[in-house]
Amino acid sequence: MMDKKVLIISSEVMPYLPESEISFRAFESAKIANANDLQTRVFMPRFGVINERRHQLHEVIRLSGVNLIIDDIDVPLVIKVASIPKERMQVYFIDNDDLFKRKAIFTDDKGKLFEDNDERMIFFTKGVISTVKKLNWAPDIIMLHGWISSLIPLYLKTYFKTDALFKDSVVVTSLYNDTFKGELSKTLIKKITFDNIEEEKLTNIRKSTFSNLQKIAVDYSDFIIYGSDNISKEIKEYVSTHEKPSMEYHAPEDMEKVYSEFFQQEFINISN
Repeated sequence: MMDKKVLIISSEVMPYLPESEISFRAFESAKIANANDLQTRVFMPRFGVINERRHQLHEVIRLSGVNLIIDDIDVPLVIKVASIPKERMQVYFIDNDDLFKRKAIFTDDKGKLFEDNDERMIFFTKGVISTVKKLNWAPDIIMLHGWISSLIPLYLKTYFKTDALFKDSVVVTSLYNDTFKGELSKTLIKKITFDNIEEEKLTNIRKSTFSNLQKIAVDYSDFIIYGSDNISKEIKEYVSTHEKPSMEYHAPEDMEKVYSEFFQQEFINISN
């Protein structure tokens, strides 16, 4: 299966951020893919709380220097890379000083969502996909972890739909209970439609709450994995009404067996 490629996209990955349900499962899914002889690459944001010296991040000049347009504004993209010791895994970091340098992840010291989280999400989405294109690395399966990746299925099936690199990619969203209170900027839809994505495709995020971001990820994904044991009834019912193939929650100690079977069998069934 060495010719199969798995792209892991996550808001958090161990050991670069503390262990959480998302950082653990993103790391483990990549590790299990490697163990099954799949080629694996991992992407995450370069949040300012990540210690670059300790983890030996360095900029990849040939991948950096691109400007991504977010709501008619040029935003420079910086790509950094590091390797997870002993795991044969390269991790790519999407970076921009204005969006990710702050010493926090999604909220300020009072727990309030950053006003530009919507722009950070769009930048991360376009940054990952653009970098994979520049690498000319066609993933057979794309696994998403964390709400910052919620727009990636939408952009792959609309903005990048004519790109041959992703035409056979299976998009797998893992749903978590990493909820936040309130909603993102009310201008999110305006910023997405700037990329010529039709507003009628964005009905679910007229209010960009956590649940609604999960819904739009479900809308454009090919397969759903329950990464948390306590996903809301609303979201589970939403998945079932879409008749999306899915994998139920499995405890950490069962992940190796279940995910190995997924990569070896379910993956083949989906791609066919």
